[in-house]
Amino acid sequence: MDIHDEASIKSAISDPSVAVLFAESLANPDGNVSDLSMLSRLAHDAGIPLVIDNTMATPAMCRPGDFGADIIIYSTTKFLSGHGNAMGGAVIDMGKFNWQESRGYPALTEPDPAYHGITFAETFGEYGYITYCHASALRDLGTTLSPFHAFLTLSGIETLPLRMRQHNENAQKVAEFLDQHDKVDHVSWAGLPSSPYHHLAKTYLKGGFGSVFTFTLKNGYDEGVALVQSCNLISHLANIGDTRSLIIHPASTTHRQLTAEQRQKAGVGDGVVRLSIGLEHADDIIADLAAALASLNG
Repeated sequence: MDIHDEASIKSAISDPSVAVLFAESLANPDGNVSDLSMLSRLAHDAGIPLVIDNTMATPAMCRPGDFGADIIIYSTTKFLSGHGNAMGGAVIDMGKFNWQESRGYPALTEPDPAYHGITFAETFGEYGYITYCHASALRDLGTTLSPFHAFLTLSGIETLPLRMRQHNENAQKVAEFLDQHDKVDHVSWAGLPSSPYHHLAKTYLKGGFGSVFTFTLKNGYDEGVALVQSCNLISHLANIGDTRSLIIHPASTTHRQLTAEQRQKAGVGDGVVRLSIGLEHADDIIADLAAALASLNG
């Protein structure tokens, strides 16, 4: 579904079996920006919570709760820990969604026999959902960080605002360089005035437009493979949000099991390359890309 098509979203969530409306504030891989206020209005009119993945924007750039999001999730493996050395995730409950007067969530609104018949939404009020996550989901799935990974993540968060500022400054220089390159057909980065998401980014993002984005090479698949192999400074990795700049050609790696048509629908056509811009000097990142692009035959 097109997360920007209000009519389509409204129609889809009118189905009573739909439990949540889920979106990314800043999407991976293209760096597209969601209209959070519109999504919040639609979700709440339908009696369901809005769940926002804020991994790419981080709290340093976007606070989805201020725009009506009810639950915010993070892959802390990415920017929050920030150094590519600790796996984890986080769930943030804004405590504002009324689970008892909504579409129907029996795990929260009906007595739980495992806890002497308490009703989480009634007993814990605004903390009903997150308490349930601790008491049941965490109990059953064991989804908890190791002490060392927790330490690394907390240490990374201490420098998050500083790192995001540099990520964004570097990303702007790299995106503008690629946008003017004769071997690049298109750059999908919300910071470019030509981006269809530029106005949304100015509304919902502060301090930058994100440092993960894609660009499309004019001559397709083979050039994508060759470009990645020709980079020296930029690391060939599928992670994002690292201090190091990372590059990947989805069509030959993460999405190679899909057909060409399926990849195109997913926004990762044959010539698409994804970058996660790190903290190196911007001139060095650009020089690496320039040399790699110059090595292409097209």
